[in-house]
Amino acid sequence: MAEESMDAVGLLEVFGLVCAFMAADAGCKAGNVWLEPFDKNKPANADSLPVPLLVTIKFRGSVSDVEAAMEAGTAVAESLTGVVQKHIIPRPTRDTEKMLKLNCFDKK
Repeated sequence: MAEESMDAVGLLEVFGLVCAFMAADAGCKAGNVWLEPFDKNKPANADSLPVPLLVTIKFRGSVSDVEAAMEAGTAVAESLTGVVQKHIIPRPTRDTEKMLKLNCFDKK
């Protein structure tokens, strides 16, 4: 069995980088959380989306703090360009932790 992390992770995927910054800021102010590096995705149907770039915000902290951050981040994102999807993982496994460290912003 894979070892689990004690910190929850909230994954909030939104349309656009500006929306991601605004949602991340609101989330960090609402709960005692910190951020993993953002991730980005430009799907094949990007031209049909409200903004052609999807950005995933990764909030980390206790389950209750991540829930508060996700609620605040979601509210801000929905008032801007919108939310694609959102999930909370209460205790990510070690393998999931490795994947959370990956991000596309470092790629050229």
